[in-house]
Amino acid sequence: MKNDNLEELFNQLEGKFDIDTPEEGHQERFLQKLNAQQDVVTLTNPKRKKQWRILSIAATLLLLVSVGIGINKNNNDPETVISPEIQETQIYFTSLLNEEVEKLNAASDEDTKTIIDDAMIQLKRLEADYNKLEENLLENGSSKQILYAMITNFQVRIDLLEDILSRIEEIKQQKNSNESNII
Repeated sequence: MKNDNLEELFNQLEGKFDIDTPEEGHQERFLQKLNAQQDVVTLTNPKRKKQWRILSIAATLLLLVSVGIGINKNNNDPETVISPEIQETQIYFTSLLNEEVEKLNAASDEDTKTIIDDAMIQLKRLEADYNKLEENLLENGSSKQILYAMITNFQVRIDLLEDILSRIEEIKQQKNSNESNII
């Protein structure tokens, strides 16, 4: 009976699906029209996201190379399980995360305090998860799954910070737009 309903629905909608691809520059034209109506600019910087992606890929490659070196050593001594390359990658990601957290703290005001506090709670949870992964790595040696999870954890934290910073930017733009409309 349910399959008949689905088939009937698809038969009714046949030929009505929008399968066309928008022309090049569609998003920019749409945003220009939207901004012209609302006098608000909400476009995020695509170069910034591209930089994070490139840095994430580079760090991932560095981590994978270091895993290969660590596996070749095949030493189960807990002190040598984490290779210097892995430690360098951790330091690199940690410094990037610390810079972004400083930007968050600098952008903190009454309008963004709640968002920033929530983000910090989420970051602490992700950091606790990362610490568990690190302990697991020390106990079980270099495992591709553990290292992949560690990389993913860093990427999730970076994406979270990017997301929060773009939300803060949007809030400030809307606030400035509202203030200029009042004047």
